[in-house]
Amino acid sequence: MAWSCRRHGPWFTSTAIVCLPSYREGMPKALLEAAAAGCAVVTTDTTGCREAIEFGVTGDLVPVRDADALATALLSLIKDEARRLSYGEKGRQRAVGRFSVDSVVQQTVGIYRELLNA
Repeated sequence: MAWSCRRHGPWFTSTAIVCLPSYREGMPKALLEAAAAGCAVVTTDTTGCREAIEFGVTGDLVPVRDADALATALLSLIKDEARRLSYGEKGRQRAVGRFSVDSVVQQTVGIYRELLNA
């Protein structure tokens, strides 16, 4: 099953990079939807954000509250089209494989089975 980000209309599908400079998140749906749309990601190295991407594969992580590192990471990604496209492609593959509705349901059922067998 393909996963798309129709909820946010054309914004993610017409965007190359999504940036979320967060202090702390749960699982940020914005980053999952960005990845599903094939966007490269720059976000902060904090709970939730670091789980949503794979550093150096689907996006870049910067220290929390470090505006200079954030700007540097964004500029670097803006200037590197090949890495930007690679992050987007691999992010989409990861989003579909790990965070699609089917995948999440299968993982949840697996957890229930483990608990019932314990």
